[in-house]
Amino acid sequence: MGPTITPIDATLGAVATGLELARMDAATWKAVEQAFHEHAVLVFPGQDLTDDEQVAFASRFGDIELLAPDPELKAVAISNRKPDGSVMGAEEHRFKALRGNEGWHTDSSYMPLSAKASVLSAQVVPSAGGETEWADMRAAYDALDEGTRKRISGLSAHHSLYHSQARIGHEVETGAGYGYHTKGAPLRPLVKVHPVTGRPALYIGRHAYGIPGLDEPESEKLLSDLVDFACRPPRTYAHRWQPGDVVIWDNRCVLHRARPYNYSEVRVMRHTRVAGDPATELAPTDRDERARAYEPSTSNR
Repeated sequence: MGPTITPIDATLGAVATGLELARMDAATWKAVEQAFHEHAVLVFPGQDLTDDEQVAFASRFGDIELLAPDPELKAVAISNRKPDGSVMGAEEHRFKALRGNEGWHTDSSYMPLSAKASVLSAQVVPSAGGETEWADMRAAYDALDEGTRKRISGLSAHHSLYHSQARIGHEVETGAGYGYHTKGAPLRPLVKVHPVTGRPALYIGRHAYGIPGLDEPESEKLLSDLVDFACRPPRTYAHRWQPGDVVIWDNRCVLHRARPYNYSEVRVMRHTRVAGDPATELAPTDRDERARAYEPSTSNR
């Protein structure tokens, strides 16, 4: 008997039960992969994966993306808890980086090779708040009026983590603050066609800025209006975490954000990121630049 896939009451997302992610046979994996492409966000309650098991699950979807200077580190903590057990202060660099995650975004759009998927699991959760929310960029594109579709069909935007952090008052010297992110601001189309399903989706979020051909106010307004329109019910789902929950989502057609909580409480999540296929997820530059950009961003392969 295969897993039970129950769609969430939104245009994206499903809850998968009746399976153990750490012990999937070929038929179960096939059902999970198919559900991933159909629903874009899959919730697996109460899996309690170890680090190695989470990495093994994520690796079924592709190569693991380098997330830290340590090439052996394939699952990283997203947490406000410091090594000594205390909670980060509001002025600490890492805390400001975490607060940036509260803006709608897609993972690694600012890297030469953008991410295919992300896996997040809950280790320690606060008493209230701290949800993760996702928004369906496929359904958002479908809901656009024809005039807007025509307007954005040939447009692109730059993507930069440094730029998006600066917007929230977190200025970081380029190449010094995020370790694995030392590149510039790749240019990516506002509309992305999914390489598997063929569905068009908006490819926007907080890292996007500077649309060529538009002045800065016009560019910012268009991008802001698109995010505001896209990230509304029924195209959104917020997951209230329980320890042991695992969620995977498709960065090629979904935005996500963390929700606020009482920052004096500890929140510990484990994150693993799946690198995109270079044939579809490398920023569109010339061939030589593509080759140079790709190699250092995936040095853990």
